Amino acid sequence: MKNSLVSIIMATYNRAHFLEETLKSIQQQSFSNWELLIIDDGSADGTFELIQDFIRKDARIKYYKRSTSHKKGLPGCRNQGLEIAKGDYVIFFDDDDITHPLLLELSVHELEKNSVDYCRYLRTVFKGEFIYDFNYSIDYLLSILTIKNLDQIVTGAVPLNSCQVLWRKDCFQTHRFNEDLMYAEEWELYARILSEGKIGVNIEKILFFGRKHLHSNTGEFGNKKKIRIDSYIKAILLTITNLKSKNLLNHTLKHFFIRLGFRLNSIIIIKNILNATNTGELEKIKYIFGFKMYPILRPIFYMKGKILKF
Repeated sequence: MKNSLVSIIMATYNRAHFLEETLKSIQQQSFSNWELLIIDDGSADGTFELIQDFIRKDARIKYYKRSTSHKKGLPGCRNQGLEIAKGDYVIFFDDDDITHPLLLELSVHELEKNSVDYCRYLRTVFKGEFIYDFNYSIDYLLSILTIKNLDQIVTGAVPLNSCQVLWRKDCFQTHRFNEDLMYAEEWELYARILSEGKIGVNIEKILFFGRKHLHSNTGEFGNKKKIRIDSYIKAILLTITNLKSKNLLNHTLKHFFIRLGFRLNSIIIIKNILNATNTGELEKIKYIFGFKMYPILRPIFYMKGKILKF
């Protein structure tokens, strides 16, 4: 484990007001053999000057401007980082989050001990000022994730956030982020990688803390920003196509994607998953009719749910 190098890839864009705290949290890692590759997507808020101060004091931190060979956005920056990375392992950090000091040490240890392809750990979120009160206990539950857990990962029952997993670098040998996606790009990529049968280990311990604010990609999606919604729909269609090609679509995934179609008001998703699962014509008619009636029925379902809860 002492000789293993971890490449931390961080895309950044105008986050100087958060970045300093994030960099300091990375420097507090108990596992010290890492390189931090910061890919700047065109910041104009003093990010470069801030990072230069860190670089002068810590040679493990490296700064790059996004190359014109990659599209603007998070996927392009991360793909550039993957090209540069020298580590045995790869992990993606956001530029506004906080990491537990034991994250790399525990993840590398469990990944190597169990000879698996990736290590997942728990993540939680915070708003405003972060409270530095880490739990340093190493008494945690451990489980193995296989292709049998793919349904849970795709549906979010076992979340696999972009910053929630340490990968063997060779998992990305033939895979990259889709640079046309501006939301759910990690979900689409990770589903693509895991559908090949990669095996992981799961640490039941919170090791990453995501900052919630309105200007994050997730915050903009929650506010129904069109570019994020459209990207999610595209990622869903790509994922359906990938899972169908590997014969991995089943009843659980079929109904998950149908629900997403209703949630995102996208008949394209519903038609796509119905066709991909060879659904009969009568069932297709039922769902398409239901979609057309959904704006009328939705308030009724909502009120019915409130009454049942009462």
